[in-house]
Amino acid sequence: MARVPNSSHPALSHTDAIAAAWQDVLLLIGRVALGYIFAQSGLRKLMDMDPFISVGPNSLVGRGVPWASFWGWIGAPLEFIGGIAIIVGLGTRYASLAILLFTIVATMIAHRYWEFPMPARQLQLTMFFKNLSMAGGLILLFVTAAGRISVDNWLKKK
Repeated sequence: MARVPNSSHPALSHTDAIAAAWQDVLLLIGRVALGYIFAQSGLRKLMDMDPFISVGPNSLVGRGVPWASFWGWIGAPLEFIGGIAIIVGLGTRYASLAILLFTIVATMIAHRYWEFPMPARQLQLTMFFKNLSMAGGLILLFVTAAGRISVDNWLKKK
């Protein structure tokens, strides 16, 4: 088997060849998987802003966020539009950075596991690290960009 340039190891060159051959499709699948959680969550908030902003202990007001109404109307559209932009690959690097910032802020508002008693602490710790892993994916998307199957690539050709 021929060795693929930049292979991580000669024994893995077949895996590297698959990654190289399917890169654009895999980037599309990754973008859809990563962007979907933000698009659907942002849409849910936009469809019913009161619970997100001010109703209940899990709202922005309930969590002590200053200017909750202002930040709610910034955060929910950002989450939705950023998620859609990642899915379709439009302004992908900008969208990934915007959603990365959103994820960091949302994590620090909603998943302060150290403030929760057991067993809720364990759930919040899991959610905290889930968001950390999504942040890692957003950083990787920032580095790789959208790939050929994207609006970014289509616009570049025009």
